[in-house]
Amino acid sequence: MARISASPSPVAVSAPDAPLIKAVGLRKVFPPSKRGGEPFTAVDGIDFELHRGEVFGFLGPNGAGKSSTMRMIGCVSPISGGELTILGMDPRVDSSRIKARLGVVPQEDSLDLELRVRENLLIYGRYFGLKRAEIAERTTELLEFVQLADRAESTVEPLSGGMKRRLTIARSLINSPEILILDEPTTGLDPQARHVVWDRLFRLKQAGTTLVLTTHYMDEAEQLCDRLVVMDHGRIAAEGSPRSLIERFSTREVLEIRFEPGSGAHEAAIAKAEGLIGTGERGSIDRLEELPDRILVYSDDGEAALAAVHGSGITPLASLVRRSSLEDVFLHLTGRTLVD
Repeated sequence: MARISASPSPVAVSAPDAPLIKAVGLRKVFPPSKRGGEPFTAVDGIDFELHRGEVFGFLGPNGAGKSSTMRMIGCVSPISGGELTILGMDPRVDSSRIKARLGVVPQEDSLDLELRVRENLLIYGRYFGLKRAEIAERTTELLEFVQLADRAESTVEPLSGGMKRRLTIARSLINSPEILILDEPTTGLDPQARHVVWDRLFRLKQAGTTLVLTTHYMDEAEQLCDRLVVMDHGRIAAEGSPRSLIERFSTREVLEIRFEPGSGAHEAAIAKAEGLIGTGERGSIDRLEELPDRILVYSDDGEAALAAVHGSGITPLASLVRRSSLEDVFLHLTGRTLVD
């Protein structure tokens, strides 16, 4: 794998175990539009800490406040209230020094499409004042790392979406950042391209790179994050590791049952299934969640719950037993799904 260790930085964090990022009561409020209206609170008093070497995630649907939080961390949007410390510095007075030690993968790729792949990294490295020889060496290493070495002399425009995303990640690493910020790193990619990006990010994690990312993909958060917060309407609903959140807020398994649209069986099944909640028997149901297209039945034994459902006279059109996920955690905490 390419060498991706960080270069010595000019400013040290105050203590080895001090958080690299710390937020207390962090707020972001946007003023009313020119047409009037009320101020909009995108981030409403959140607390979190990011420690060296971990992957920390913000999970939530669009509009939850994730990107606004990332823009404050990236020093491109001023905070409206509370406290934010990054690498031991205050972004209100030290934004330039902080930016020099960050790598940023924005939600939308901002590559120079008419330039060659290699040139995108060479030019970006000059923004950080790096010497040409260092940039060239680093570019070779990073293109190999993101599996684009064979496209180094190609122009960017004809590259696939996944390739462009990997190039954006390589570009963000050109200055050997201490913290890599990724805003929705795989949105819009097909499943195969997403897994390639995940593999590169996982390798960065193994090499000790500190990552902070936003996502609305539950599987992405489970794959990559050591710790995460679940956000909704600008607030933090819960915090912990993916596994601890699932254990705390959901059951071991989930039974999904579907019915013929318009048959009325959906409503009848809800009434019968509610009678199975908390019976204490094998297959006992912990709770139900009713969605427009299906009913979610939460139980530690999904197959036994399915047997209990059939035994109560419910006959679904289709059924599926799966393990609980962060999607179920979010649904339990907010009453809606991540894609709402």
